[in-house]
Amino acid sequence: MELATLWVEAGWHRRQWCPVTTRIALDAEVDLGRLALVDAGSGADAPVQAWRETDGSVGLVWTVEALERHQKAAYRLLERSEAAGDQRAVELVEAGPGALQVEIDGEHFTTYHYGEDVVRPYLYPVLAEGGVGITRDWPMVPDAPGDTRDHPHHKGIYTAHGSVNGVDNWSEEPGHGRQIHRAFTRLFSGPVAGGFTEELDWVDAQGTPNMTETRRLTFYRTPTGLRLVDYAVTLHASLGQVTLGDTKEGGLISVRVATCLDATGEPEDGRFVNSVGSVLEDEAWGKRASWCDYAGPTAAGWRGICFMDHMENPRYPTYWHVRNYGLMTANCFGLHDFTGDTAQRADLVVPAGQSLGWRWRVAVHTGDADAASLSERYQDFVHPPQISVQRG
Repeated sequence: MELATLWVEAGWHRRQWCPVTTRIALDAEVDLGRLALVDAGSGADAPVQAWRETDGSVGLVWTVEALERHQKAAYRLLERSEAAGDQRAVELVEAGPGALQVEIDGEHFTTYHYGEDVVRPYLYPVLAEGGVGITRDWPMVPDAPGDTRDHPHHKGIYTAHGSVNGVDNWSEEPGHGRQIHRAFTRLFSGPVAGGFTEELDWVDAQGTPNMTETRRLTFYRTPTGLRLVDYAVTLHASLGQVTLGDTKEGGLISVRVATCLDATGEPEDGRFVNSVGSVLEDEAWGKRASWCDYAGPTAAGWRGICFMDHMENPRYPTYWHVRNYGLMTANCFGLHDFTGDTAQRADLVVPAGQSLGWRWRVAVHTGDADAASLSERYQDFVHPPQISVQRG
């Protein structure tokens, strides 16, 4: 039975492997397990994921494989006579105590480490096309050959900040704070996306919490040449006022890239570039930009990782604490360090009982920033296609 036609309009931007979401009113009797989406142009099935919202509407997510500027695509939403079965193209599976592995089409993409021995939860390894790791192996692999061995707190992709009510929740120096995993309130796998919602406490060296956090990660089924992750952090002043202090030592989303991606200044070596075209530390460190990408040569060719700052985030566009030696963080707090002027401060106060949230898109890609069309992929994130619903 045909329920509706969903029209996707590309607008001013070329779309490629672009996740899209919408809501639609469907009768309560409709079995979401029997929903199917068919590309009206090609007649091919388009994997779709559906869920009931609290208001009774149905949320849908799927990916638009390719759509040129100013073009439209129609998708027929059907309820079939039989359920499609347990389709888990993106699957989260336990990989031992305190480890959650993410598999996409049966391939290992990354693992989330959150156990009691972890100072701050992190994603490692993060695997690009060909199973190439684009995050540094050390210190997770103590004898990793060829790896640099500085800054042991730089682990994969992670969230941290160096001054939370004065507590150092960035480094692992004496007296540092920690982030304590409390619970996953949601874990899901599916044909289009999988992910989790996690509750954490940020605590001082004695284990006393000074704020709480909700972290949401969504991993999409896309080709290995372009893996997409939506990464959201909401900080809660649930235990009293929180002051996020002005310091370069932080990044609510951070990565330490594989040593082979490190920038030396030579054109054939790794480099980072931001959305305004600034390249390497002298041009990009402490500067504001909508996105920043770190890429470089591996044994399988160029691979990279991009962080995209959403336009609705506090203090957009963020400043970037990004270093030639392999660190990239989105840090909207370190103004006095970035400007060299101690009178300029970017402390941020979250009043007691209130919350403040950020969201980013992570793109793990093949090639450099130009080859991965990151300017277009950024528009997929902040100005997604428009969707309209046609009944009958």
